[in-house]
Amino acid sequence: MGRQWLHAKRAIVNLKKGQAVGKLVKEITVAAKLGGPDPAGNARLFAATEKARKASVTRDVIERAIAKGAGTGGEKSNLEHITYEGYAPHKVPVIVECMTDNVQRTVGEIRVLFKRGVLGAAGSNKFLFDHLGIVEAHHPDAKIDVEAAAIEAGANDFEMLTHLQNDDIPAGCAGARFLTDRTAVHAVSVWLKHNGWAVVTSEIGYVAKQFPDLDDASRADVGEFLQALEDHDDVQRVWAAVK
Repeated sequence: MGRQWLHAKRAIVNLKKGQAVGKLVKEITVAAKLGGPDPAGNARLFAATEKARKASVTRDVIERAIAKGAGTGGEKSNLEHITYEGYAPHKVPVIVECMTDNVQRTVGEIRVLFKRGVLGAAGSNKFLFDHLGIVEAHHPDAKIDVEAAAIEAGANDFEMLTHLQNDDIPAGCAGARFLTDRTAVHAVSVWLKHNGWAVVTSEIGYVAKQFPDLDDASRADVGEFLQALEDHDDVQRVWAAVK
């Protein structure tokens, strides 16, 4: 066999990297489509482009994605946003957001992934989540008063984040998730940026109101299910009632 296992491992790593870059580019396109091409006035686009640069996405690719989303280039975006509600194994509520250029294909593939759960009308569950603005950011001063920052920024609530919870948060920094009104996402992001915070996520999303009790085996089973969803090329976000 020689080093075949190593080549296989590298192939998997390269595939994962390609999928991650593809999703970043799609996120940039969607952000530009929804909020315009100027990162200074579009917090979601700013966060997406920063992530793309950290992932070594080239400037040309980023600029093409922005132009495509904003409709200012020769190629216009035909991506559609679709949302699925359902339940993972062990009755864990899940909301899946997709961006696709082929709804029929995506619907079929998502249904296959949900074969161990519940999808569709029987799995409707948005009432189990709060639909709000989410801003994730970090500050170089690990001792900064995060509660005061949340109040000043205009956030409704906050929770601390560590590098283990989000690898965009550098170790040794103060990391936090700020929860806002849906209309306040940009304003909160701008305040944080102007006050020494690095914003890594700025979006409207879903936060579960309650979390089912799971033992270690059940949690691993749910995690495997959610990872399969995350790995699908058209899936942009997976929101689940699991910690």
